Amino acid sequence: MHEESLWFLIVGAVLVFIGIAATTLRRLPCSAAMFYLATGYALGSPGIGLLRLDIAADAHLLRTITEIALLVSLFAIGLRLRLGVLEKLWTVPLRLGFLAMLATVPLLTLVGVFVLHLGWGPSLLLAAILAPTDPVLAHDVQVHDPGDHDLLRFALSGEGGLNDGIALPFAMLGLALCAAPAANAGDVLTFTLAGSMVWGVAGAIAIGGLLGWVTTHAVAWLRTRHAQALGLEGFFALGLIELTYGAAQLAHTYGFLAVFAAGVAMRRVEHRASGGISPRKAIGTVDSEDIDATATNPSKAHAYMTESVLGFTIELERIAEAAVMAMVGNVLANLQVPLFTWQTVALTVALFVLVRPVSVELSLLGSNATHTQRRLMSWFGIRGIGSFYYLTYALEHGAAADIAPLVPLALAVVATSVVIHGVSATPLMNWYHRLRGSED
Repeated sequence: MHEESLWFLIVGAVLVFIGIAATTLRRLPCSAAMFYLATGYALGSPGIGLLRLDIAADAHLLRTITEIALLVSLFAIGLRLRLGVLEKLWTVPLRLGFLAMLATVPLLTLVGVFVLHLGWGPSLLLAAILAPTDPVLAHDVQVHDPGDHDLLRFALSGEGGLNDGIALPFAMLGLALCAAPAANAGDVLTFTLAGSMVWGVAGAIAIGGLLGWVTTHAVAWLRTRHAQALGLEGFFALGLIELTYGAAQLAHTYGFLAVFAAGVAMRRVEHRASGGISPRKAIGTVDSEDIDATATNPSKAHAYMTESVLGFTIELERIAEAAVMAMVGNVLANLQVPLFTWQTVALTVALFVLVRPVSVELSLLGSNATHTQRRLMSWFGIRGIGSFYYLTYALEHGAAADIAPLVPLALAVVATSVVIHGVSATPLMNWYHRLRGSED
């Protein structure tokens, strides 16, 4: 009973502190994720010893919780991107999400083989774990309000929504190469990439887009025509996320990408229904004593529903961030091997100083991104919850002997990214906003 009460006390104190200090943290050179990471670490063996998560023994639990966090975040990112799908601005996040990923994986694989002296299979698996940028921890540099079309923020948001799903075939290929004889590597490479990537991407976008479009139209029709399906936007949001992810998984496509596409589709329906004006203007003044009047108004229903769903998912995303980053911190506290070695330092430096900048520059050749925007996109290749998910996925599906050496490498990159990007996000983005203001 004493331990249970202590848990309530700690969790309550953390949530109340963040609720009070959220505005202050946004102005300081630190992030909430750093606080959650430190809290999880303090709960571990070096601190009060209340929580002892083992990343290998608890891989299934950790993977499941992280998966839920990613799904909520990806859907929320899709809802933030309020722009027609054929608009030119989409080309930059598409380049980062696909082309930069395709450049990052082989470059990191070469680092694993020739610098860290890992085999080709483990090196490719490590590259797949670290390739996706994080859609959760990057909210300090992402689009905050629908209608924000700043190229830097829009590109980083879109990239985070796209590449978490695209990393899956590379992770599966790495696992297959770890288990397959070298003589079969060519066969594994050919069929895995050719088969899974084409259908996985196309099928996920089609499924997510269709389900997001159909369900949003259906609920709006029920509200505006029959005054039904009112309220409980949280149920609708979670239902659409789970429905989309389940359908995509059953169709053997990339579920993360499908959920992101569902969020984009829902926002696209609202954008068209609102006639291009901002959702806040479309909603106008809401009568607190008759909210249903706004929810059923044909000119306001789509905007009201979408903004309500967005507000719910953002709150849920913040709670999920706190839970997952505390788990990562606790895993770090209870890790039985050294975290910072010459290998982890070499990998971190190679990723952030060489691989990420080269991948961004290659993917953006010929784009209209400025030199400043490219440099910031290169720097803000944040690694975090997405990488932690694929690490736990690998531990669930691979041989322990192959995956164990990758654990400190991946966790060191995640921990370093949380700290250095958390410290640098606020001053760099403030500098960027001042620069953009002077140019205007």
